[in-house]
Amino acid sequence: MSLAVALSKGKLWKGAGLRFRAAGLPFPDAEGRKLVVELGGLRFLFVKDVDVPTYVEHGIADCGIVGSDVLREADADVYEPLDLGFGRCRLAVARPGSTPQEPRHATLRVATKYPRLAAAHFLGRGRPVEVVKLQGSVELACVLGLADCIVDVVETGATLRENGLEVVESVLECSARLIVNRASYHARREEVQSLLKALESAVPQEVLA
Repeated sequence: MSLAVALSKGKLWKGAGLRFRAAGLPFPDAEGRKLVVELGGLRFLFVKDVDVPTYVEHGIADCGIVGSDVLREADADVYEPLDLGFGRCRLAVARPGSTPQEPRHATLRVATKYPRLAAAHFLGRGRPVEVVKLQGSVELACVLGLADCIVDVVETGATLRENGLEVVESVLECSARLIVNRASYHARREEVQSLLKALESAVPQEVLA
């Protein structure tokens, strides 16, 4: 059976394709509606980005490519052998630029797609929070008064600025990672190592250093 690789057609798709092709590996076309594609000895599974760790952890996929933000939030029991060096961004706390510093005793209401990471971040600082989980347009939560601040992925910061928000604290530096199912890492060691070495050869040396 072909080695199964879980991918998302989201923000990491282009970078994943560049890495695979640079490594001389097959990579599927983004067109079409098939959710499973066999190509050049690999079996690609197209899933949502938040589901990649789950498919890999449960062995439906042997490997996967996922952002470290999604991986840390999922807290999946998988191997993480390689930083692929693309999709770089950061998870950060942002709030309205005109808002004064909240008093230490106040309970902050935090809107985020990352409830586990957000709660852990503020807990580590001894700050009581109420976490509001959202799936999209997190910035709107501050604009409309649903939350005091947000925890979200920041790339250029343009969306934050356009909505009157500013970054006040970093939570996590993020990038694309290759993850591997623990059983597959041992049972299919030769195939997994072959894929790993090929992809590693396509990662810039400054990332590996």
